[in-house]
Amino acid sequence: MSIPVLKTFFLEKVLPELMEKRAYKNRHQVPSIAKIVINSGVNCQAVKGVMEETARNVGLIAGQKPIITKARVSISNFKLREGYPVGVKVTLRGNAMYEFMYRLTSVALPGIRDFRGISSRLDGNGNYTLGISDHTIFPEVNFDSSKLTFGMDITFTTTTRNDEEGLELLKLMGMPFRRN
Repeated sequence: MSIPVLKTFFLEKVLPELMEKRAYKNRHQVPSIAKIVINSGVNCQAVKGVMEETARNVGLIAGQKPIITKARVSISNFKLREGYPVGVKVTLRGNAMYEFMYRLTSVALPGIRDFRGISSRLDGNGNYTLGISDHTIFPEVNFDSSKLTFGMDITFTTTTRNDEEGLELLKLMGMPFRRN
């Protein structure tokens, strides 16, 4: 199994640059991306088979089988009962994480019409969540066979403690942030 391009880039370029800029004494102090979580909520009461198609498409995009998330509590206004399926989720780590991030930053995001970059707002702990409204930006999904379009949240969890370090790490890794 070959080493992903983005992982090699991180080890050879990003890690030494961050060690020099931030004056880290040990390479294990350097922040990194711990995991990427892809999450998509689904309204199962609308059409039969929506959950299966969403799970299949998220699996194609992520490269591994997603799990179906279930409602934790009942909410009568939404006609939702505890235990009903409400979405799909995939957690990527290691080589699969680097492969997905590379496809996202080099193929999917630049393929969006009139793309000017993504927001640079992090969550306060150095983690970043990107909302995508149309899953067909990924080349793995066959646009013709997909009956519906759905959105997803992609969360990048880093080992940083603050937004400044997290933003610097993600910029060096190639995330196309908007110029302010």
